[in-house]
Amino acid sequence: MGRLTTHVLDTARGCPAGGIRIELHRFDGGHDDRVAQAMTNADGRTDAPLLEGKTLRPGKYELVFFAGDYFDASGYDLPDPKFLDQVVIRFGIADADAHYHVPLLLSPFGYSTYRGS
Repeated sequence: MGRLTTHVLDTARGCPAGGIRIELHRFDGGHDDRVAQAMTNADGRTDAPLLEGKTLRPGKYELVFFAGDYFDASGYDLPDPKFLDQVVIRFGIADADAHYHVPLLLSPFGYSTYRGS
């Protein structure tokens, strides 16, 4: 059974990034539909997959990580406006039976991602 998961690591502090709000959007037939939302837990992960089983369909998706809110809540002293506020990752799912893991490595001034396992 296929599923979509994510997690966030705060690379500036070297720890999981708990308390980050995440939205998942699907682009289908010219429409942008929010299909899931979640918060990262203390381990920087969501408590359940964002999509799994029949809800995971091939197509184009977008994850929105509300990093600016996390930086504020975590006590970072950052300029206004912040360099990073919302981190948006657009990606495709080709195989609905596969596990797609999209981690975010995050700091106030940069981020990276990859397809994990």
